Amino acid sequence: MRKTSVKLVAVLTVVLLMAGVMAGCGGTASNDIKIGVLNEMTGGNATMGTSSANGARMAIKEANAKGGVLGKQITAVVADNKSEPSEAANAMTKLATQDKVVAITGMFASSNAIAASSVAEATKVPLLAVGATNPKVTVDEKTNKVKDYTFRVCFIDPFQGTVGANFVLNSLNLKKAAILVDNSSDYSKGLSTFFEEAFTKGGGVVLSKEAYLQKDQDFKTILTKIKALNPEVLYVPGYYEEVGKIVKQARELGITVPIIGGDGWDSPKLIEIGTAAALNNTYFTNHYSVDNTSPTSQAFVEAYKKEYGLVPDALAVLGYDAANLLIDAIKRANSVEPAKIREALAATKDFAAITGATTLNATHDAEKNAVIIEMKDGKQVFKDTIKP
Repeated sequence: MRKTSVKLVAVLTVVLLMAGVMAGCGGTASNDIKIGVLNEMTGGNATMGTSSANGARMAIKEANAKGGVLGKQITAVVADNKSEPSEAANAMTKLATQDKVVAITGMFASSNAIAASSVAEATKVPLLAVGATNPKVTVDEKTNKVKDYTFRVCFIDPFQGTVGANFVLNSLNLKKAAILVDNSSDYSKGLSTFFEEAFTKGGGVVLSKEAYLQKDQDFKTILTKIKALNPEVLYVPGYYEEVGKIVKQARELGITVPIIGGDGWDSPKLIEIGTAAALNNTYFTNHYSVDNTSPTSQAFVEAYKKEYGLVPDALAVLGYDAANLLIDAIKRANSVEPAKIREALAATKDFAAITGATTLNATHDAEKNAVIIEMKDGKQVFKDTIKP
């Protein structure tokens, strides 16, 4: 058992012991309403977690400027999961049992969200994940039952993997792929599986499926093996830290074929690590493009730039959407009791989010459009929008 798994089991044991005390004790009698904002503020996914937290804080600031919710101001209680599942469970426990938040939003990495969801179910405090796309976030893999208190505002990997595979098959017209998967990531393993299923079903052939681990630095041995197979495309569903190194080293070895990935690529750090030149002829599936010309999207982009001096990425938008959806659920529940907020979240239909009208389905997932982003000369360029 991995060290992080041991830590996570220990944390969840404590949570389960506390659950009986905490169940039904949510809510607040104070003059504010506390919402937890739990993200990857440090560690390997820090740029994504920071963007998500920025989006959430901006949404809460705007809501407070309009009078708050239920006659009270909203306080964001920000916590860092350090990009680790055990830390996600630990921080989630503190938010639910000590800080007494009424609900929690945040998290990009699926492994972190899965760990946090166990705490949400034990303490009965709703969790609205931001960018965690693995199906196991909202559905228990052992019982195959939908988790009562866990939701998300993003699409899930079966859709994202299919979108990526169909883009390779139908837009790039390529049939022979190699896959390079992060074996330490639920997100990467799930996305690679769904890509492979859709790709082979559509007539493609997977020549090789190789693995690496998060924080690996040298990928040249694996990439040399892949190069010898002469694939037409390389699929790398990982996070930006490793992806940047993989792309750069692949180009150094003379691998010039298109490289495709998922939303874990979306970080300005990708360009710093991978270099603009190496990232040409690469594409990834994502939740949002800043090139979206709708008035609401452009208004958000301008407001975010004014607030933070940065152009928002997809995680900033999802963080903003999630916080606003959560505030809307509290309004509809007309209560700060977690159980009633949970009911309102489950009933969410056609919420006007920046990323598009959002309905949470029977598995507590958002059915959303996906976009294809092309990396061109160090910039993200909108390529296409794909509907479910």
